[in-house]
Amino acid sequence: MFLNTLTPKFYVALTGTSSLISGLILIFEWWYFRKYGTSFIEQVSVSHLRPLLGGVDNSSPNSSSSSSSNGDADSSRQSVSECKVWRNPLNLFRGAEYNRYTWVTGREPLTYYDMNLSAQDHQTFFTCDSDHLRPADAIMQKAWRERNPQARITAAHEALDLEDCATAHILLAEEEATTIVEAEKLFKQALKIGESCYRRSQQLQHHGAQYEAQHRRDTNVLVYIKRRLAMCSRKLGRTREAVKMMRDLMKEFPLLSMFNIHENLLESLLELQNYADVQAVLAKYDDISLPKSATICYTAALLKARAVSDKFSPEAASRRGLSTAEMNAVEAIHRAVEFNPHVPKYLLEMKSLILPPEHILKRGDSEAIAYTFFHLQHWKRVEGALNLLHCTWEGTFRMIPYPLEKGHLFYPYPVCTETADRELLPMFHEVSVYPKKELPFFILFTAGLCSFTAMLALLTHQFPELMGVFAKAFLSTLFAPLNFIMEKVESILPSSLWHQLTRI
Repeated sequence: MFLNTLTPKFYVALTGTSSLISGLILIFEWWYFRKYGTSFIEQVSVSHLRPLLGGVDNSSPNSSSSSSSNGDADSSRQSVSECKVWRNPLNLFRGAEYNRYTWVTGREPLTYYDMNLSAQDHQTFFTCDSDHLRPADAIMQKAWRERNPQARITAAHEALDLEDCATAHILLAEEEATTIVEAEKLFKQALKIGESCYRRSQQLQHHGAQYEAQHRRDTNVLVYIKRRLAMCSRKLGRTREAVKMMRDLMKEFPLLSMFNIHENLLESLLELQNYADVQAVLAKYDDISLPKSATICYTAALLKARAVSDKFSPEAASRRGLSTAEMNAVEAIHRAVEFNPHVPKYLLEMKSLILPPEHILKRGDSEAIAYTFFHLQHWKRVEGALNLLHCTWEGTFRMIPYPLEKGHLFYPYPVCTETADRELLPMFHEVSVYPKKELPFFILFTAGLCSFTAMLALLTHQFPELMGVFAKAFLSTLFAPLNFIMEKVESILPSSLWHQLTRI
C-alpha cells in the first residue's frame, strides 16, 4: 500500500534532495582538503570514532615499542630534526621592507606564528637573568614580549631615555626605521654600545654564572648587530664591504653557527661573481656532518651547471649522451631537487614568489621561497643554467621510490613540512606540497554519490512513469526479506498479541 501511494514527484524530490546534500558535502570536503590537506570526515572518524571502536592508544606504554630497531629510531630522530623550524639567515627588515609591502598591498606578509617565533628568538638572544639590575634592560625584557609593534617601539624609546641600550637601538632599527639607511644608522649606534658591553662582560665572565649568562647575551647582541650591518651594506650596494664584514665576523666568532652567516656570505660572493671563493665556502660547509640547506645544495648545483650550461643542448645530449661534466651537473641538480623539491618551480618562474618569512622549514616551501627570493638573479646571470635545470630537474623523482619509504641521497622526505609551512606562510599564498596528495576516499565517494543521485533525479524528471516502476520494483525487492520475516512472526505469535503490536 505504501509503495503504491508514492508518486513520481516523490522520487524526483528524493533524488534531487540527495544530490543537493551530497553536493554540499563534496564542496565542503574539497574546501577543507585544499585548506588543511586532509579529509574532514576522515579526520573526525579517526579522532572520535576510533576510540569508541577500540582503537589503540599510541600514548600508552607498549612493550613492543621499546624493542623497535635502531634504524627506525635513527630515522625518526632525523625526521624530527628536519622538521625543526630555523631562523631565516637572510630575513628582511620589518620596518624598511615588510611594512612597506603592507602599506602598498594591504596584505600582511608575516603570520602570527612566524612573528611569535621571532619574539622567542629575541628573548633568547637579547635577554638574561640579570636584566632586572639595569632599568633599561628591564624595560627591553618586557618590550620583546609585547605583541603590539607600537608598544615595543614606545618601550624602546623609554629605555633610551634612561640610558644607552644596544637592544633598544636594535628594535628601532628592525621595526621603526622605514629605510635601510635609517636602519644602518641605528645599528651603528647599537654597535658602539654593544662593543663596550661585550668588552666589559668579557672581563667578568668567569666571576660566576650570572656574569657568564650576561657575557653570552652580550656576545649574541654583538654578533647580531654586526651581521645586520653587513646585510645593510649588501642591500645598499656595498657588497665587497659586506663580504669583508661577514668574513671578519666568522673568524671572530667561529663557534656561533646558529646565525648561518655562511649563507649570507655565499649570496654576497655570488653577487660579486667570485665563484672560486664560493667553491671554497662550499667545500667547508657542504660536509656530511653538517646540516644541509637549499642554499648549500642549489649553489653547488649552480657551480656545476655553470661549467657546461652555456653549451648544453638537450637534442645534442640525447644523440651523443652526456659528457662527464654534464653528468656531474645533472647529478648535482638531482641532489638539490631531492633535498628541496619546491625550489625549481620558483626558479623557473612556474610559481609566483612572495616575501620570504622570518623563519623557514628546511626542505619545505618556506625555504624554497627564501632561497629563490635572493638567488634567482644569480641563476639568471649564468647563461643556460635555468635551461639545464628545466631539462633535468624532473628526472629526480624517477630515482626516489614512492611512497617515500627511503631516499636516494638524503633521508626520506619528512611528512611534517606541509603543516609547518602553512603556519609560516601567509594565507594568500598557495603552499607547495610534495609529494602530491591523492584525493581522500570520502571526496571520491561523495563525488560519485552526488553524480549518481543527480543522474537519477534527471532521469526521474524526464521519465517519471518508467522510473516510478523501477523504483517500486527496487523497493519491493528491498522489502521482500522484511515481509518474509514479518509473515513468520505473525504465524508464530497469537493473533491478539500480533494485533496489539501492529496497532503500536
